[in-house]
Order: sequence, then C-alpha cells, then structure tokens
Amino acid sequence: MKYHPIPNTLFIKNRQRLSTLLKPKSIAILHSNDVLPTNADGTLRFRQNNDLFYVSGIDQEESIVVLFPDAPDEKHREILFLRETNEHIAVWEGYKYTKEHAREVSGIQTVYWTRQFDSILRTLIFEAEHIYLNTNEHTRADIIVESRDARFIKQYQERFPLHQFERLAPLMHNLRAIKQSEEIPLLQEAMRITEDGFRRLLKFVKPGVWEYEIEAELLHEFVRQRSKGFAYEPIIATGANACVLHYLSNDQQCQPGEVILLDVAAEYANYNADLTRSIPVSGRYTPRQREVYEAVHRVMKEATAMLVPGNLWDEYHKEVGKIMESELKGLGLITQHDINHQDPDWPAYKKYFMHGTSHFLGLDVHDVGSKYRRFEAGMVFTCEPGIYIPEEKLGIRLENNILITETGNVDMMANIPVDADEIEALMNA
Repeated sequence: MKYHPIPNTLFIKNRQRLSTLLKPKSIAILHSNDVLPTNADGTLRFRQNNDLFYVSGIDQEESIVVLFPDAPDEKHREILFLRETNEHIAVWEGYKYTKEHAREVSGIQTVYWTRQFDSILRTLIFEAEHIYLNTNEHTRADIIVESRDARFIKQYQERFPLHQFERLAPLMHNLRAIKQSEEIPLLQEAMRITEDGFRRLLKFVKPGVWEYEIEAELLHEFVRQRSKGFAYEPIIATGANACVLHYLSNDQQCQPGEVILLDVAAEYANYNADLTRSIPVSGRYTPRQREVYEAVHRVMKEATAMLVPGNLWDEYHKEVGKIMESELKGLGLITQHDINHQDPDWPAYKKYFMHGTSHFLGLDVHDVGSKYRRFEAGMVFTCEPGIYIPEEKLGIRLENNILITETGNVDMMANIPVDADEIEALMNA
C-alpha cells in the first residue's frame, strides 16, 4: 500500500465495538467489494469495501471477515478469509497478503484462505441464530449493479431460511459516524496533502491554462505524497461551469476575469478530505466577485459555528438557510417580496443556493450516518455553502472539514487559505 501502516489497535477496537451491538448468538459477515469490469478484459481499480476495511484494515479483493462473538470455539470468534496467492498471481498481479502479514495488519489471529469459507462457515452457522449481512443503505445511493453483498444475501437466505437475518448497515452507520482517535490523523493527512495541492495551484493558475492542466497538477501533488489520488472526481470549473454543481468535464480554458471553482481533495489510507475554493483566474477578484465571495465566506463562518454537540441536521440547515437568505437579499439577488411569497418547500434562497451545507465525512466522502442523530463529539462534517449566479457566469463555493468536539469544533482545514486577501496575495507573490 502507498500509505504508512495503520496501528491495528483501530481495527481491533472497531470489531469490539461492533460485537457489542450484535444480538446474542449472532454471526456478522463482511465482504470485499468486487473488482468491477469495464470492457473486454479491462477492470476498474479495486476499491475496498469501507465496512470491511473499518473492522480489519485489509485492503485486498476477495477478502471476508466473520465475527461470531459467542462461538463455542474461541478461535472462531474472529475470522479473516484471504485470497490464496500462487506463483502465477505473484507474477501477474504482485504481492498478496500472507497469513502472517494479515494477522499483523488486522489483529485477527484466525486466518483461512477464501476457498475454505463455505466449509468453515458450515461448522459455525448452526450454532448461531442471527446472521448479520451487509448492504449499501446510504440514502443517496442509486445502485443498479448487483454487488457481492447482494449476491451473498440471496444465496444465504435460500440456504438458511430458518435463521433470522439482520441488517448490518445501521450498526456500521452508528459506529462510523463517530471517528476514533486513530482515524483523525488519517483524515488530517488527507487534508494536509490537499492543502499542498491547493497551494501549488495558487502559483500555477493564470489566464490561458486549461482545467485539465489544473487537474494534472493536483494529481501529481497528491500521488507523490502517498495518496491514491483524488478522493472523488475533481470539479475544476471556470466561469459559467461553476454553476453546474457536479461539473466533471474539466476541458475548458480559463479566461481572464473569470473565477474558477475547485472542488478537489486527496484521499489517504482510504480516508477522504473534501475541499472547495473559488479563486480568480487573473489573480484578483472583481468588486462584484469579491462581494459574492465575502457573502459566502460569512455564511461559511456562521454555519461552522453551529456544528457543535446537540444540534440536529434539519434544524442546522434551516438556520443556514436564513443566513443565506439575508446575504442574497444584500446582494440584490432576491427581494423581500420573493421571501414573503416563497414556497415553504423551496425557499427563495434556493434559486442561488440549492444544495445542502454539510455532510458526514470519513471513509466515504459522503460518509454514512443518520441525519436524525444529534451532533456528537467525534463526528466530522463538511461545511460548504455556495452562491451560483448563471446570469453572471459566477459560482462561488467554499468548503472546509470540521471535527466536532465536546467543547465546540475544530476546523481541520484552518491552515488552507480561504480569506480573499490571502488568496490574492499568494497568487501574486
């Protein structure tokens, strides 16, 4: 792996925490993601299932973790199944975990080859009453491809119809929402790498560069610092492109006088940063651009102050909406008449700020967690207000990552330039 070894105490602790949430006499089974095909004999780069990684640290295809806290044989209370390597695989694909290395990484002492999974599980399954299986229950997921988890659910419900099947996802959402002490440095490293990439761009961006050239500068900086690359598909949107929320083409030339919206960040050890900045192509904001920029920055600061223990998702977003409403009115984009006659389900401010302000962040960029759970210490959120004015070919969004603590919050991106004067100064240094 490109990243430095992670202390296996994190994964040992995560398994212990999950085991306490299982019903008595339960088996939990977690699978790797598939290696997804493209065309002919092509495949996409493998990305580990985040729940399996969370409980094991194993970053390899065809891996399975089985947890059976009440197993009569103590050695079967935690089991890791690995793809067995051979000379052919070693030549064509390179290194695969040995059993010894996997024990060191995961802290799981009982390790078998994946081909032994069915025979081993048959010796355990009838000692259990409940089978916890995993699936993607993210509210924004739109899944049309049958996953390894989905295939396994169908297979095992047919093979063991008299067992009680349970949903693992709600338990994982509950656990992963609160970051452990070992996870914070991993997130912080992803943000540090992101900062280096952004500072590199401040010296690189100028009229005439292409969006894809900016993408290349970032990728070079990220990969040379042990990142696999981008945490998500980068949005590098100059001028009117910035008003397309998920603009991904990155194929236009940056023109003098435009603002370029950069929603770009690195991953590190499967953990993700999520940064957005809006910088002037020519190195100086126009008066109107700065006016809009400062409005977004004020909303960002006020919204960040509300990311504290006890707040609730919907209440928080409602308050941010009120702040944005005031700013848009001050910019002359909406009027009091618009506000007085707005649709309660689509307030006037949403014409120029149509997305949410925050989401969970962690192993997934849009990390798992419940919007109905009050904010708690250990949660990490983005804070990303924006104003998009298509008629002015101007889109401004600013985004930092915020760790909630017992006494308030910590801006994990406080070192990344966001003040308009500082950005101008760095671009013109």
